[in-house]
Amino acid sequence: MNFQLTEVTPLSYFKSLVETDADFHLLEAAASIAQDEEPMLDIQEVLDSCDALLVRLNRRLKGVSEPLKKLSTLNQFFYSELGFSGNANNFYAPENSYLNEVLRTRKGIPISLAVIWLELAQALDLQAGGVCFPGHFLVKVTVPEGLIVMDPLTGESMGLENLSERLSLFRSHLGAAEDMEPPLGLFLQPATPRDIVTRMLRNLQEIFKSQEDWQRLIPVLDRLVVLQADSPSDRRDRGMALIQAGQPEKARLDLQHYLNQVPHAADASAISRHLDSLQS
Repeated sequence: MNFQLTEVTPLSYFKSLVETDADFHLLEAAASIAQDEEPMLDIQEVLDSCDALLVRLNRRLKGVSEPLKKLSTLNQFFYSELGFSGNANNFYAPENSYLNEVLRTRKGIPISLAVIWLELAQALDLQAGGVCFPGHFLVKVTVPEGLIVMDPLTGESMGLENLSERLSLFRSHLGAAEDMEPPLGLFLQPATPRDIVTRMLRNLQEIFKSQEDWQRLIPVLDRLVVLQADSPSDRRDRGMALIQAGQPEKARLDLQHYLNQVPHAADASAISRHLDSLQS
């Protein structure tokens, strides 16, 4: 009998984690993103670190069943005692998206802090979830008293006025007409684990693209192609990054795939010119 050994790469490991929504483990998938920087990173150590925090938290909650009390204790533990907060001095550093670094430094951005916070909250049986709010990732918790929306940077709850104000800035930026504005509740829908990991990768995509760091951008786009299999634009973006990285053959495959999927795209002519250049 012949056995064929298959090498497990960071990307193949990631693919196994995000293949189906039913088996999508948010913390593990989010933590694995850092393997693009540290291929030998032990993801189990990251998971164990969160488990250790949960053990400490549970000691404070012995006999507590009220959701509001659990939430208050969690926030006191997470923000005051552990000191998790935003990395104000270097907000756009890629490390803010790597959970092993966030756990080590206790500094991050809203979405990376939210992933760790959500892991603890859901382990406490709180009805907590993420919210892909425009411009700033949020978390929300449903308690018997109602809905609490929070800023994961600080743990502060946000009222309707504050949320509407933040949303108005976003709407004005898009130039949305007042009579066409969707209701606030539409922007507070729960984010799926796939949504959250996608947004984390989009943040890194913007960072590396702005730095023209093609070698670090391509693995991020590899993950997005796996995560969003129905998104031709990610194949296009990877193809353009591959051109910059001096990998024309791989670029040609991605750009051709894009044109096959969306032949009438607004940028189809420009992409065709890139393809002609690659083929010649």
